[in-house]
Amino acid sequence: VQLQASGGGLVQAGGSLRLSCQASGSIFAMNTMRWYRSAPGKQRELAAAISSGGNTNYADSVKGRFTISPEDAKNTVYLQMNSLKPEDTAVYYCNAWIQETGSTTRSYWGQGTQVTVSS
Repeated sequence: VQLQASGGGLVQAGGSLRLSCQASGSIFAMNTMRWYRSAPGKQRELAAAISSGGNTNYADSVKGRFTISPEDAKNTVYLQMNSLKPEDTAVYYCNAWIQETGSTTRSYWGQGTQVTVSS
């Protein structure tokens, strides 16, 4: 199983980006999916999460601006980021708990995608 993240880039403050994270491989079930972010000099932060039941959780700093959503048919999770601020600049990583066919559930990470917000 692999996770492929994409969608990062350079955007002006107030702009929007949509990150995608697609899982591929022998997938039986996808469980909780999360987006983390890591900025220079700061600890990695959980930005958003969504459970298999659709329950979402957001960092206080992104509430009302970011939306996490799945597309089950494509084994993909999105992070829609609106009203971006310079402090949102970070490398964004997707994480998913995935059960492979005939195996146990474990955690997988995407490769990270850079988001840079200019003021």
